[in-house]
Amino acid sequence: MNSSTLAESPKPKVPTVGTKIASQIKNNGALWAFFLLLVINILITPNFLQIQTLYVNLTQVATVAIVAIGMTLVIASGGIDLSVGALMALAGTVAPMIFLSDFGVANPELGLFVAIVVAISAAGIAGLFNGFLISKYKIQPIIATLILFISGRGIAQVLTNGELQTFDNPSFEFIGTGRVFGVPVQAWITLVLALSIAWVLKRSIYGRFLLAVGGNEKAAELAGVPATKVKLMTYMVCGLLAGIAGIITTAINSASDANQTGQLMELDAISAAIVGGVLLTGGRLPSLVRF
Repeated sequence: MNSSTLAESPKPKVPTVGTKIASQIKNNGALWAFFLLLVINILITPNFLQIQTLYVNLTQVATVAIVAIGMTLVIASGGIDLSVGALMALAGTVAPMIFLSDFGVANPELGLFVAIVVAISAAGIAGLFNGFLISKYKIQPIIATLILFISGRGIAQVLTNGELQTFDNPSFEFIGTGRVFGVPVQAWITLVLALSIAWVLKRSIYGRFLLAVGGNEKAAELAGVPATKVKLMTYMVCGLLAGIAGIITTAINSASDANQTGQLMELDAISAAIVGGVLLTGGRLPSLVRF
């Protein structure tokens, strides 16, 4: 190749500011729409920026955000989880049963700790069951998670005979109604979980494996990615996060309601994940945690 040929070769196009903005809107349209709605509310809604309004908003979105984090991982892996609401009900039912039992009453602090750990673990095991059906038996995620969508809440209803479980436990209720530095405890929990998951996605090999499996599972397996382990871990984490959200919801209400806890949460979580920037087709994470 001579110098004249090199001189005639086209120069790479430098993206303009307009092109960059258009690309951002295309890739994160739902997120930009959310910010637009936020600005509109600030401008036209009275008292929107008041501390009390912010406090109410934080308490209303914390549980949705927690479940949406897990749903984001599941969708990025190329799946979906319809059971998160039922797992919230299950965890919210198990915890009071333990700290209201004879063991919990006799050992208040230990009983509360065991109640929270067992309740969240139960939701995590249920999530692991979802992942097992999907990864081992290749059942479609929407079908596999539909099993616990129905039976998970059913188990919670059987455990409580379908009745409301009320309690008076200030230590447990603090999880849902307490404040630290004026900020709701559940908001702190949400922040810690979001930052922890984001760090794991960006700093560990799991994040890259997750995107590889979500993008093209067969190609990922040929490249040596342990797709089965990735899916098992993903659905287990989603279950654990749903369990945490169920604990918070129960603590807020000072009652365990197997019939209502987590109702339609799967739809809220999927919507929140999409607004955050995940693709329903899988293989992409929100822009804040992309590599």
